[in-house]
Amino acid sequence: MSNDERSRTYPTRPYLAVSAAIFRDGRVLIVRRARPPAHGLYTLPGGGVELGETLEEAVIREVREETSLDVEPVALAGYRQAITRDAAGGVERHFVILPFAARWIAGEVALNEELAEAQWREPSALADLNTTEGLALIVNAAWDRIVEAR
Repeated sequence: MSNDERSRTYPTRPYLAVSAAIFRDGRVLIVRRARPPAHGLYTLPGGGVELGETLEEAVIREVREETSLDVEPVALAGYRQAITRDAAGGVERHFVILPFAARWIAGEVALNEELAEAQWREPSALADLNTTEGLALIVNAAWDRIVEAR
């Protein structure tokens, strides 16, 4: 575990993160996490915003690092708060996540060590997956932003 990962466990402040609902030919990219947080759950690719980085730059970088894809962020698609507590009620993790609607530009999925699997799915075909909370709502909101931007 890196120092950065350790500092995100029992944090002194919330951490800002971004994710991307990436659309290609009417399908959205869904990934399964290979490690905490959200180990084993299907979600969107993304991660922490670095100091001095815009939200859009963070989306582009995180997607490229995790999947090797080039994307174009289109618009924010909502927000999520991920707060986990330990048995004593202490805050173990606290993330504020800003998901973006994004268009696939180039590349094929090549996963890094953070992801175990990736699937391109119809936005309406998420019900059979064990997902992070609210994933279907975010994907639907992201699709609306893509349609609006046409």
